[in-house]
Amino acid sequence: MKAIVITEFGNPEVMKYIDVEIPRIKPTQVLIKVEKTSVNYADIKARYGKKGGWTSPFVPGLDAAGVIVEAGSEVQNLRVGQRVITFPSAGSYSEYVVSEEKLTYAIPDNIDFDTAAASPIVSFLSYKMLHDIARIEQEETVLIHSAAGGVGTTAIQMAKLLGASKVIGTVGDESKAPVAMQAGADHVISHKNDNFADLVNEYTDGKGVSIVLDSIAGTVTEKSLLCLAPYGRLVQFGNSSGTAGTVKTSDLHMSCRSVLGYSLGTTRKLWPESLQHTAKQVLNYISAGKLKFEIGHRFPLEEAAVAHELIESRRSTGKILLDV
Repeated sequence: MKAIVITEFGNPEVMKYIDVEIPRIKPTQVLIKVEKTSVNYADIKARYGKKGGWTSPFVPGLDAAGVIVEAGSEVQNLRVGQRVITFPSAGSYSEYVVSEEKLTYAIPDNIDFDTAAASPIVSFLSYKMLHDIARIEQEETVLIHSAAGGVGTTAIQMAKLLGASKVIGTVGDESKAPVAMQAGADHVISHKNDNFADLVNEYTDGKGVSIVLDSIAGTVTEKSLLCLAPYGRLVQFGNSSGTAGTVKTSDLHMSCRSVLGYSLGTTRKLWPESLQHTAKQVLNYISAGKLKFEIGHRFPLEEAAVAHELIESRRSTGKILLDV
């Protein structure tokens, strides 16, 4: 089979489109013929060797959509021929992947492969952070950083589905603001604006937001606390800025605010069972047409390096798909 393999850490040119053996499954696993996979920022970090758990050589990629072609002897709820989305055991930029049954989910008949491939990381992550971690309540307000990206546009929709009264998004490049607005944001501002917290407070009549979803870290995290309401929850789930933010305990206890961390990767590894409920809820939203995904760009698998260059340029919007 063909796959993208990284044999050394570095720039996009280290990604090689080569022939490798089709992997073998264990009794609890399924073999899936991949139709499409998505490109995520975590793939970039893995390629540079900045994401734990990856040692070269490896196949990058976190999620995939395809058809089961073989099922292990202990697999109970999946069958050959079934259309599924999955978080594979060893990368997704390949023609075939092996996945554990508990990290593989059947796709409803009315969901096409494009939508299915665009959904797993962004929709599972958005639901978990808002519903399970931040425990969003009806009529709360939400601030979402990097709102024009795959996670951002999905989280905007998810917040509204879960009852948010107002969603404010931030973007690094103001030209991306229309993407976040189209996803349902009520206001979009630049997080590079030193006064973004002031604008958020203005948009919330001085009350601040109930929830912040922050994948940037650094000073963005610190400034987000300036517009986080009493009893508010800041969920930190990435550090695309490359720098750490500092949170003072004095900013928390008197205001009854919380700073929470979340990693979908850690959850897949340590608590995969918790994603079964998430998959059911998310797929129901998608099937009912309540959750949509903007597919901004697509490339054939052999052009994965071009896809990486695009996402690193910060010019991409929505999800990037690879056709396998």
